[in-house]
Amino acid sequence: MVAERFESFVDPVDGTRWSVDMGFLSSRWACIWGAGCQGILDEPAEELGHGCCSVGTELFDEDEAMLVSALAAMLDNDLWQLRSWADEHSIFEDEQRKRTNTVDGACVFLNRPGFDGGAGCALHLQALRDGDRPIDVKPNVCWQLPLITRRQGDGTATLRRWGRDDRGAAGTAMAWCCTEGGNAQVGTEPTAEFLADELQALVGPEVAVMIRQAAGEN
Repeated sequence: MVAERFESFVDPVDGTRWSVDMGFLSSRWACIWGAGCQGILDEPAEELGHGCCSVGTELFDEDEAMLVSALAAMLDNDLWQLRSWADEHSIFEDEQRKRTNTVDGACVFLNRPGFDGGAGCALHLQALRDGDRPIDVKPNVCWQLPLITRRQGDGTATLRRWGRDDRGAAGTAMAWCCTEGGNAQVGTEPTAEFLADELQALVGPEVAVMIRQAAGEN
């Protein structure tokens, strides 16, 4: 695993002092879904094509649940393998609407390998068809991975990689974690560039530029 190396960046807009894992963001990590990703189960399962989607997506609040519901209604039929199932049941796990539903061991929005409309997240595929950014239409936890932010409430915040501990007991049982080892260190540019849109959304444009510049110097 690439060693953690934290550096500080101060947002000139609101004064937030960010502690950022530049070891990870200067590395060559890239998402390898569909190209060697072993998933998050307790056994390697590349053939399933689940990636991080073997569980339902935890939703932030009711506003996010409403947004996901509206986006689901606008998905093109040919891009969503499980639309009929969702229409008959629900895109949500239960009436609390805190998590997306799962079908045969994966998120209701995940198209399985071999689907004519394309494997992967139906929301992601629709965004690409429409010329939108996937991060603008996917649930927060989906587009933020593999990054995690924490604001401490005292004007400081942390930005780091996602790891096993962030899934608790389920993380301990994972056979493979994409931010560990060298399997996903296959990018042609610093991870900060690969995740440029995500960075800007998480820390703001000014700090994102600082991080990308620092990553390019390492």
